Amino acid sequence: MLPIYVVNNFGQFNHLILRMLRDRSVDARMISNSMPPEDVAAGCRGLILGGGPDISRSGNSARYLHLDLPVLGICLGLHVIAREFGGTVTKGRLGGYGPVEVEIVEHDEILVGYPSRIRVWASHADEVSGLPAGAVRLAGSPICGNEAIALPDRHIYGLQWHPEVSHTENGRYVYENFDRITRGQ
Repeated sequence: MLPIYVVNNFGQFNHLILRMLRDRSVDARMISNSMPPEDVAAGCRGLILGGGPDISRSGNSARYLHLDLPVLGICLGLHVIAREFGGTVTKGRLGGYGPVEVEIVEHDEILVGYPSRIRVWASHADEVSGLPAGAVRLAGSPICGNEAIALPDRHIYGLQWHPEVSHTENGRYVYENFDRITRGQ
């Protein structure tokens, strides 16, 4: 079975995403966001668009969204998804990293196993302020209305928070669910 690729968008937690997957015995590899899309399509069963400091440094990440592969975007990865499909991303009201209580309003396949409220670790320097056409809002908070979204017809998901850090409750569920999605289960 092909691996899951973690796209390095220069975020400080991308190595933790890879570690989280490997700790779950998921075959995963970190790739550069400059890898040609045709090589990505031929080499993996799903993509995780990692976080990063700035959307201008996201390389080919937006192009990877059109490869007909399941995609999970984390923080900046969510912003890439939103912009590519016509949503809007704006500066957040709070900025830096910190704890947030998120309300899950739609338990889509990426959020299976979670209760209706969870505590997560997130940055809100930038946020999705307008959903793309066809997107479903999965979770929100008093800080950010769109903490998680999905484009269900495309198997594309995005989270504002970082499930890979220890401050996020049961973050492993997101990665276990994504692994299941990429296996078609």
